[in-house]
Amino acid sequence: MVFSSISFLFYFLPVVIVVYNLAPCRLRNAVLLAASLFFYAWGEPVYVILMIASILFNYAAGRKIYSLKEKGGNTGVIFVLAVAFNLALLGFFKYADFVTGTINSVVSFAAGADVCLIRPLELPLPIGISFYTFQALSYIIDLRRGNVKLQKNLIDFGTYVALFPQLIAGPIVRIKTIEEQLSIRPKNPQLFAEGTMRFITGFSKKILIANNMGSIWESVQDLMTMQMTMQPGTGMSVLTAWLGALSFTMQIYFDFSGYSDMAIGLGRMFGFEFPENFRYPYISKSITEFWRRWHISLSTWFREYLYIPLGGNRHGLLKQLRNIFVVWMLTGLWHGASWNFVVWGLYFGLLLVVEKLFLLRYLEKAPAWLAHTYSMFFVIISWVIFACDDMGTAFELIGNMFGRGGSFADETGLYLLCGNMILFVIAILGSTSLVSGLWLRFRLFCVEKNRGTLLNTVTILIAAAGLIVSTAFMVSSTYNPFLYFRF
Repeated sequence: MVFSSISFLFYFLPVVIVVYNLAPCRLRNAVLLAASLFFYAWGEPVYVILMIASILFNYAAGRKIYSLKEKGGNTGVIFVLAVAFNLALLGFFKYADFVTGTINSVVSFAAGADVCLIRPLELPLPIGISFYTFQALSYIIDLRRGNVKLQKNLIDFGTYVALFPQLIAGPIVRIKTIEEQLSIRPKNPQLFAEGTMRFITGFSKKILIANNMGSIWESVQDLMTMQMTMQPGTGMSVLTAWLGALSFTMQIYFDFSGYSDMAIGLGRMFGFEFPENFRYPYISKSITEFWRRWHISLSTWFREYLYIPLGGNRHGLLKQLRNIFVVWMLTGLWHGASWNFVVWGLYFGLLLVVEKLFLLRYLEKAPAWLAHTYSMFFVIISWVIFACDDMGTAFELIGNMFGRGGSFADETGLYLLCGNMILFVIAILGSTSLVSGLWLRFRLFCVEKNRGTLLNTVTILIAAAGLIVSTAFMVSSTYNPFLYFRF
């Protein structure tokens, strides 16, 4: 079940809201846990057992670690076992076939023929396993560090791990962020209204912009497939290739940030304040700044639980550079079990190292437009690597972006540009802080002029229009993917 579906919007969510608000305070987490397990079982009926096992194991491990700490005992063994369990769970289901495929490829290369030394398991990937495993790990680590309290209530802990608003696509919520909210969440109509508005904003971004941008990218992918099969007359122009890369750049931002908006909005509807996950990353003037604005919860997780424990920048430049590359290789692998994700992670690692060594100080002095152009150029190239299933296709498309196809523009490129010009303009402007800035100025105007009725009326009209139009598009369209399901 996805947020952008009829079953979620008009059946699941209304029922959960009604039952949640009718339930006594002490039973609200039980309602959310039951709803979350049902939500997960809707798409993963078998793997819901895996999630329940993760909840039970990490709950028991947390109690044991706390008990040993209270008695002055050694928590090392149980801590290592808990971390190993979570990583093994993630590694087995997400990376087993990647490892076996790599081994088979190496053996086949050495033998000069196709060899299947190890049969792939071909297990479907449990949805959201990367997110809820990282949340469980953060609890275990923070508990051992003494940064959070022990979760004595199994229902509360299960709600934290399985909470459906951020279960399948984040943001990755550390338990200390919502520690108090897990036990005390008074009803707040204002927070519910803000959450509803935030949800509709994300829903509209996903349906109206991300999906339409995805259709353009899908068209360019089809052309790439034709080109890769070497059919005559299918050379891609520079314009077409750049439009394809730009469309995916916009699709993944509005798809993922839209889903994060929906998650944050849903959290507020149930009394939770989840951390922001995106802060207009496409206005960045360096790659360093980009990763302070993109998927913030993931960057924070890797910094807190991997980069700093490895030594961070405390043991000299060489070890710092090593730590950066280790973190970014694993960041790439976190996104998917494929070599293009490894290359994508190392690509960003290299750019961040170059900026760390010397480039960042020049970018800070450069004109804003030049620094922004630099940043977006390398970000767009990165999304080509990310989007293509293999590096051969990625290099082919990047080659076309720089003239390998033989022409600057063709009928296909001009058709895509002219037919989607308004969409591209809306997407580009929407990826900046311009729209939110204008809305903030309007709100301040209404407050200063005591125009509360005007503000509420405009807010309701915008929300209603966004929900109605987006729902109409969703119902009429057969294209409604969610990119981060595979992570």
